Amino acid sequence: MPSVGLDDGVPTAARVYDVMLDGKDNYAVDQEVAAASLAVMPELKQIAIHNREMLHRVVRYVAAERGVTQFLDLGSGLPTARNTHEVAQEARSDARVVYVDIDPIVLAHGRAILANDDNTRVATADIRQPQQVLEHSETLELIDFSQPVCVMLCGILHHILDEEDPHGIVATLRGAVAPGSFFFITNFTKLGDAPESVELERVLLSQLGTGRVRTPEELARFFTGLELLTPGVVPLPLWRPDAPVTDATSIAARFMTGGLARKP
Repeated sequence: MPSVGLDDGVPTAARVYDVMLDGKDNYAVDQEVAAASLAVMPELKQIAIHNREMLHRVVRYVAAERGVTQFLDLGSGLPTARNTHEVAQEARSDARVVYVDIDPIVLAHGRAILANDDNTRVATADIRQPQQVLEHSETLELIDFSQPVCVMLCGILHHILDEEDPHGIVATLRGAVAPGSFFFITNFTKLGDAPESVELERVLLSQLGTGRVRTPEELARFFTGLELLTPGVVPLPLWRPDAPVTDATSIAARFMTGGLARKP
């Protein structure tokens, strides 16, 4: 369990995601939100796994095939097995990663497990204030914004409500990075009028305070001004899979959508 003193009785997206990945760094309040969400959509655990697996494929591709050595992982959640820095540094030993999350437990846990990695930092910041993220001391210590960066918004924008201007957040980040940078974005996907989509959004809003399930078309608009790479905005398992996808029509495969784009 997390360190004593950091539980304020309020669930966080980072710790709820940790529950979904069978992690240990969460509290009863986070487990309650996870349980309520799973009651609506039992496939959420598999969806979390699909999200993590796409992260691995994207990071490996950007580092190994595009030569990018800088990664800004926003709304990163708790560092878990096979996280961004491990995958990136397997492909490029000089890869540098900054994890950013609003949850102080991410900072405490991250510093403990990354203490011996000089090319990785953890910053506590609110991505709803992107300039704060860009100017954070931990960010500036490792990230050179005159060189390409992979900006990762993996499973975080659905925790940003429309009135909190998610498009403005992405635009600020897009304007700050060098040409040749990449943007990796995933988001919960609205499955037409499926009751599961509507009910999950309601549960997230009522218990976590955040939750915005978006259509693939709405997600695609976050890539405005960028060159979207093939296969485009697709269900997570269909983005350059390592093996044939056998459940492409299932809710677990379709309920989260993502893509990767390059700044020209």
